[in-house]
Amino acid sequence: MSTEDNKEARHKARQQKVKEQVDAKIAAAQEEKGLLLIITGNGKGKSTSGFGTIARAVGHGLKCSVAQFIKGTWDNGERNLLEKLGVDFQVMATGFTWETQNKTADTEAAQIVWQECKRMLQDDSIDVVLFDELTYMVSYGYIDLDEVVEALNNRPKMQSVIITGRGAHRTLIEMADTVSEVKNVKHAFESGVKALKGVDW
Repeated sequence: MSTEDNKEARHKARQQKVKEQVDAKIAAAQEEKGLLLIITGNGKGKSTSGFGTIARAVGHGLKCSVAQFIKGTWDNGERNLLEKLGVDFQVMATGFTWETQNKTADTEAAQIVWQECKRMLQDDSIDVVLFDELTYMVSYGYIDLDEVVEALNNRPKMQSVIITGRGAHRTLIEMADTVSEVKNVKHAFESGVKALKGVDW
């Protein structure tokens, strides 16, 4: 057997082992339920990832809803696209908390959106929900953690929820099915580059 044939045989044997392991995991994964996904960390891309999942779900014909906390009041590319496809948006729309500097007003605005979130979490016709930047609302005390946990635990069995934002509370991380942490390696803004429409927002 030539060296190339030997390499090919070894590669094939390794890949066969990988296939067997993957097939075994697929066979063992039999439970069907909606998922709780947390996308946290200090890097850019948490909301983008959440919206990507919403776009995927819409592409499969699923009904989706979005609640956005904290974000600015400017034009929103994801909303511009997804509302046309039937995705319901509830937006705090007060801008960033460091701009408003008014805890009372921010709490009231967060609570209005949170009431809509609770409605979504009771609607079994909604397949996937995105709570963008909800982690901050819990960290700042604008929304009660226990209330969030209760609403998530009592949602329809097949409804999936995506929560994004930095500093996700450990309780939410523990109850989540999937947790992804986005790490900041490098960011254009730190080098003085202005946020780019269509890429950054």
